[in-house]
Amino acid sequence: MQEAYAQKHNEYGLGLGVATYSGDIIRRLDPGQIGLQGTLFGRRKFDNVWSMRYGVALAGINAADSVRPLDAMAAARDAYFKGTLIEGHLMMEYHFLDFLAPQSSVRYSPYGFFGIGYTFFLGEGRTFAGELAPEDDGDYSLSTPVIPFGLGVKYKLQDRLFLSLEFGFRPTLSDFLDKIEGNETYIPRFPVDPNDPDAIVYGVNYGNKADKDWYYFLGLTLSYSFYQIECFNY
Repeated sequence: MQEAYAQKHNEYGLGLGVATYSGDIIRRLDPGQIGLQGTLFGRRKFDNVWSMRYGVALAGINAADSVRPLDAMAAARDAYFKGTLIEGHLMMEYHFLDFLAPQSSVRYSPYGFFGIGYTFFLGEGRTFAGELAPEDDGDYSLSTPVIPFGLGVKYKLQDRLFLSLEFGFRPTLSDFLDKIEGNETYIPRFPVDPNDPDAIVYGVNYGNKADKDWYYFLGLTLSYSFYQIECFNY
């Protein structure tokens, strides 16, 4: 009878950073409109380059036409939103350098990740100026699948302690994260003038139908690896 040994690596950690979004209010990443994000996660290492990560993230995101309007129409629209999202995700990671090998000359590795996730968002906002009554906060909520992917760099502080810097993209399957959809519904934009029955009191206000909303995470994570040695007889 012979004995064989297998080593399993389970890693657990937390992270802190910032979050932002792009959609009908912000087209590109805007450092002036960011929120905080945090995450708790576990990681199962299959070998020195492949691992599976699962976790939960909490983030605040916000945007407003009044901060940096895209154009004159966006300035007149004066939409805004803010809220909190909770994301659950499952991702695969690939490390480009075998930095965990005992004979490795480097203590770090860039890595890429991709996976699936699901997000619940609870927010408040308005689609256009004058939409809400003074006592109305414009509360709304939604849930959507997300497709997380991105890049990072992981550094081995000690044999079992790791520090990572990571930037992640989260394309959603929703166009309502910012409370602006791609429909062409006519909505009231101006007060009715009783002296002018022919006045146009409606306007078209809708978002870009060609794309969905995205959000993004940038942050640091700290994790600790637990080894488990299993013995098999055969």
